[in-house]
Amino acid sequence: QISVSAEPGQNVTLPCRSAGSTAVIVVLWIRTDLGSEYVLLYRDGRVDPRKQNPSYQNRVDLLDRQMKDGDVSLVLKNLTMNDTGTYQCRVQYEGSLDAELIRTINLQVSPPGDKDGGTKDGSIGLIVGLILLAFAFVAGVSFLIYKKQSACFRKK
Repeated sequence: QISVSAEPGQNVTLPCRSAGSTAVIVVLWIRTDLGSEYVLLYRDGRVDPRKQNPSYQNRVDLLDRQMKDGDVSLVLKNLTMNDTGTYQCRVQYEGSLDAELIRTINLQVSPPGDKDGGTKDGSIGLIVGLILLAFAFVAGVSFLIYKKQSACFRKK
């Protein structure tokens, strides 16, 4: 499992390479949260759009349709924030009945300069503000206790 980061509007390649020398007859890229729809299905020498998620139509392709050296990497064009997710690369080899999981990739699409993984919601500022408020409260209570004790000592 690997992680890939990119910015909206960019193109990104999600790397995947099949193992072994057996011919690949089907390449299936899925995103784990899409249900039965897929990102890309490549078979019979072409992309099959029948159950492809509409948001990926005309935006995805294989890096190398000849799949030289087993390269079945996915090119995802014009990224959006909605492309963030967990992708799986599966291949079906000649003579096999099932597609085998080759690689899982976590894609994080974040705005330019966003180093905290897309959490520009002010949560850090909120935490700092709450800590400062707590310190102010403790200081205020401590001051009141001090004044009350000072007044008691002066009466005695």
